[in-house]
Amino acid sequence: MKNFDDYMAIALNNEKKALRIIEQSLIIPAWEKAGAKVNLIGSLKTRTLAKHLDIDFHIYTPELNIARSFAVMAQIAANPYIKHIEFTNLADTDECCYEWHARFEDCDKALWQIDMIQILSGSKYDGYFEKQAENITAAMTEEMRRTILHLKFETPDNLHIAGIQYCKAVIQDGVRDMSGLKKWLAQHNRTGIIAW
Repeated sequence: MKNFDDYMAIALNNEKKALRIIEQSLIIPAWEKAGAKVNLIGSLKTRTLAKHLDIDFHIYTPELNIARSFAVMAQIAANPYIKHIEFTNLADTDECCYEWHARFEDCDKALWQIDMIQILSGSKYDGYFEKQAENITAAMTEEMRRTILHLKFETPDNLHIAGIQYCKAVIQDGVRDMSGLKKWLAQHNRTGIIAW
């Protein structure tokens, strides 16, 4: 059974791997070459990446053009480490976006999920999650960050808890252990986009 320091070492190693994967994937230059603005969000941005190997980008373009979006993803798919790609068209929803989900195989053969959400510039969620990440980082102490990481590692693999739920529980409501998290979740059972 791993102890607290083991978890922190794994988290730091995963963070370093994630940053290498971003470089190896060439995702940022592929989108920027197409005129997009690319922002890192999520757990890697807030330094709370634990055992769920994911990297989240919000990508802004002045229009949602299927052909151009697929052209960028064709470049990304040419990378031999990209093993799988999924697409969802949400252009006609409040999210006003295309969702791309890629699987990247790292040097240890572990698969990372890379979420690329292409959002129409100026639409409802333009900058929303970037601001959320900034606010979380500003409110989070190092002790809170370590608590969030510990809770993420202690969460059973079959239990899905959104990253923002950990942050709200620990930062806003003082949760410090798994028992407290379970009680908090029972009182805050929410679906959809969770506001900070």
